[in-house]
Amino acid sequence: MRFGKIEYLNLAPFDVFSKRYGASSSFKKILSLHTNYPSKLNHEFLFRRIDAGFISSVVARPSHFKVKPLGLGIITEGEVWSVLCLEREAKSDYQSATSNALCKVLGLEGEVLIGDRALRYYHENKECDFIDMGKAWLDKKRLPFVYGRLCCNANEGFYNKMAKAFARNPKIFIPSYIMDVYAKRLGLKPKFMRAYLDNLYYVIGKKEALGLSRFYRDLRLKRIKPVKRY
Repeated sequence: MRFGKIEYLNLAPFDVFSKRYGASSSFKKILSLHTNYPSKLNHEFLFRRIDAGFISSVVARPSHFKVKPLGLGIITEGEVWSVLCLEREAKSDYQSATSNALCKVLGLEGEVLIGDRALRYYHENKECDFIDMGKAWLDKKRLPFVYGRLCCNANEGFYNKMAKAFARNPKIFIPSYIMDVYAKRLGLKPKFMRAYLDNLYYVIGKKEALGLSRFYRDLRLKRIKPVKRY
């Protein structure tokens, strides 16, 4: 089994859960073998170099790709703090596929910045020379936004069971020693990082599915082509 891991703070709860999950010791070692930023993992997934992972929503369009979404995602209903459109010259973020598409769907012009780099920028720039795209989506659609989806293309039974176990108790407490590791790496205080994680949730229900449908519809209407093999 080959699991693709996004090394961002936004997946810290799932990371803690997966290491505690009743899988073999070999799977726990596998969790750290395929680690990268979202668009790189999209590439690995589409070429079947990994079996599963949180894949960008724009890649996980079930009408275009034979993937198996497993009911989990990276979701906010409002501010996200880590998906920003900066008031600068238009520029895509090489680390993201969904956020670049979301910027176009929202009709925004600027530089897209995502992930832990965006979170640091949000924390350090209080003059608000940016638009939080999670808030912009909610203001426009009144629905949550799903940035990535847990998908698999092999070992469906194992990953489906794992996803259901996480969905039953997604409020995972992250121990202080793990937050300290993130704090050292990101240069942020644990209190701020915990507040950021409070913006996020992970279980896709009816509202979240509707939000995905609206996003996919807008991609079609604006003729934003889905990501294919790179």
